[in-house]
Amino acid sequence: MTINCKGEIIDLASPKVMGILNITPDSFYDGGKHKNETAILKHTESMLNQGATFIDIGAYSSRPNANHVHEDEELKRIIPVVNLILKTFPEALLSIDTFRSKVAEASVKAGAAMINDISAGKLDNNMLQTVASLNVPYIMMHMRGTPQTMQLQTNYDDLIKNIIYYFSERIAIAKSLGIIDIIVDPGFGFAKTLEQNYELLSKFELLKIIDKPILAGISRKSMIYKTLKTSAEEALNGTTILNTVALQKGASILRVHDVKEAMECIKLVESLRPPYEN
Repeated sequence: MTINCKGEIIDLASPKVMGILNITPDSFYDGGKHKNETAILKHTESMLNQGATFIDIGAYSSRPNANHVHEDEELKRIIPVVNLILKTFPEALLSIDTFRSKVAEASVKAGAAMINDISAGKLDNNMLQTVASLNVPYIMMHMRGTPQTMQLQTNYDDLIKNIIYYFSERIAIAKSLGIIDIIVDPGFGFAKTLEQNYELLSKFELLKIIDKPILAGISRKSMIYKTLKTSAEEALNGTTILNTVALQKGASILRVHDVKEAMECIKLVESLRPPYEN
């Protein structure tokens, strides 16, 4: 499977890493770390040097019960960072973590390469049409409700069937509007209990029926540190283990805080494949 990012064809047959750059003050792990230009550029350079194919920039924390951020504030946070990074690293492929069409449009016009939408277009009726007009790859995630309400919506008759149905519906709409390159993210931690997160990972390979590249966003999440009775800061080893499982079950992209370790996961899992499969 391939996607076209600003004219560059990215082959996802070999898994890729998406490095996380949060520019919010309240993200669950790295909120407030990247407050100035020097910190932003240093972190971006480190992730690129360690092998990240994509840098995912978020200006609206989507952790459970996160504070609502006005659209103008999100734009104020994100556009200068897109400009800053691309001025310094013009070849960087920037993904924009937003559910708002105006933020998506402004970011792509500033040079971003991809949109990563936690709501799959459900929180902004103009998002899918906007992405289609921008002609960029689109990551759609499974979620119910909003970041403020999602943890109240965890009742499923059949979790995996519900996720597959959700994506079949959203993909059909996206394709009808002209979106070509679609990546799906099953949404670990979004409208899912701790037990449901592990059910999702244990059955992750069933998502291959969707026939789209699959993104796994497990990095340092509470499904790791709550199970281990530790903290997000101490959840790197658990992240590495679960990323390995996700790769073995078909993940095409790992969205992570720790790029070096994720790249090592990919290299080692790829080494397990028979030579004729590589």
